[in-house]
Amino acid sequence: MVELQSVEPVVKGDEYVTLSFPEIRRYGRHLIMPEVGMRGQKRLKAAKVLVVGAGGLGSPVSLYLAAAGVGRIGVVDFDEVDETNLQRQVLFTTGDVGKKKSEVAAKRLRELNPFIEVKSYDTVINSSNALEVIKEYDVVIDATDNFPTRYLLNDACVLLGKPLVYGSIFRFDGQVSVFYAGKGPCYRCLYPEPPPPGLVPSCAEGGVLGVLPGIIGALQANEALKLILGIGRPLIGRLLLVDALSMTFRELSFQRDRNCPVCGDNPTIKELIDYEAFCGVRVTGEEIGASFSITPEEFKEMLERGERIEIVDVREPVEWEICRIPGAKLIPLSQLTSRLHEIDQTKKVIVYCHTGQRSALAVKLLRDVGITRSYNLAGGIDAYAARVDPSIPRY
Repeated sequence: MVELQSVEPVVKGDEYVTLSFPEIRRYGRHLIMPEVGMRGQKRLKAAKVLVVGAGGLGSPVSLYLAAAGVGRIGVVDFDEVDETNLQRQVLFTTGDVGKKKSEVAAKRLRELNPFIEVKSYDTVINSSNALEVIKEYDVVIDATDNFPTRYLLNDACVLLGKPLVYGSIFRFDGQVSVFYAGKGPCYRCLYPEPPPPGLVPSCAEGGVLGVLPGIIGALQANEALKLILGIGRPLIGRLLLVDALSMTFRELSFQRDRNCPVCGDNPTIKELIDYEAFCGVRVTGEEIGASFSITPEEFKEMLERGERIEIVDVREPVEWEICRIPGAKLIPLSQLTSRLHEIDQTKKVIVYCHTGQRSALAVKLLRDVGITRSYNLAGGIDAYAARVDPSIPRY
């Protein structure tokens, strides 16, 4: 039998908390569990948890934390509800499309549990505000989908001594871990450097099974509750890998890196940095340059003038089946270098993908090998469908 290695509860001051008769009734299934009981439920009520991201992961995480009776939940998200969110983001309904995610989430959580406090942050969390926001909370949930924010949250939590519950999703695969400096390794110990920009596709580019965020988000909520209650064995120093397609779980163990720049023996990162620059986000945009991109409207004018154009679609075949720009040639980005001979270099080459990210990388590659008359369709086929040709379906 594996011995459980619990940590001390992250919440203090629960002795000053009381539960009303209606709360006792609501949380009865918790109260009869020895691992929770009255004291544990009071800890949950005293706890403050920050959920960064109200999307696929943030939806189930925040719903389960609210249902469990976590006393104060902060929700950070600057985005608005979009139709494409509804396939997996169970906080929202069709009537919420166009509304602020953080505000809708806060309203929904209060409706679920009127005994808790919910604070919404309709803002981008960044180096200028992260420490100020996070210091008010006991546990931080990383429910984001981009590398700059992941490194930002990690470094902020290390500097403030807060546990960070990490989750990520892509297609059928998910990951969960707990990064808790002083108790174990941090995110940088596992991933010292971010991947090159564009190497790891986002869910918007690669897709995600709608139920997967529910699985991973529920696991994140479970880890947060264990940290608050001080029970069980948190995923500290362990990375849980979930394959929903084969329904298998694997676990990788990893150690604190003594040379880690933020949690190591001699840290060099003692304040928050520019994380977009660190992850190469800005560099990629500068390399492509505005002069190497055209707008959907400019592309339309080129077509109407009858210019000699080679249109290259660098999406995947499954996306090609959904929609395409008439006259385009499908060459997925992963095959581009081996199929350069298929591109007519005597013509102006217009490259597009779904939203313009992969095609920007493709244009850089083409220009690096001497195809200098290549241009990125800014915003991809999605922007072209929205602004120029509504007969093309959006996804």
